[in-house]
Amino acid sequence: MKKTTKIGIIICHRYHTCAGGKCFRAMRNREGAFSIYPKDEELELVGYTTCDGCPGGNVEHAPAEMIKNGAEVIHLATGLIVGYPPCPRIEHFKKFIENNYKVKIVYGTHPIPQKYLDNHLVIGTWDSPMWEKIIEPVMADEQLRIAYN
Repeated sequence: MKKTTKIGIIICHRYHTCAGGKCFRAMRNREGAFSIYPKDEELELVGYTTCDGCPGGNVEHAPAEMIKNGAEVIHLATGLIVGYPPCPRIEHFKKFIENNYKVKIVYGTHPIPQKYLDNHLVIGTWDSPMWEKIIEPVMADEQLRIAYN
């Protein structure tokens, strides 16, 4: 019997109308931050919501519902990383959820689209050890980043 990991995703409220296509594609193909899961492992999405806008009020309560639905891992979506500006609270969200809900948090979902990477490199958004750690799971190679443009 295949192992199934149940996943929750929290996206940036700026993208509240996002249909999730890039996140779901990355999950299905094990790309970006989903590359940490073995190809033969089933992934089941059990929750998908926004942070509820700055300062992220939904982060206080949404993980509880996801966990009730079986979430073992919650991904903080790539939109929180690549938006302009990137979420200034993403590190706090990770610490808060891990501390209060004892669930694994992963930075990112789909690979960073190349067009976002190009802009952030020019303006120096991620020039810090904290951001280098955050973007690492979703960097991918250039060909894959272009495929997510």
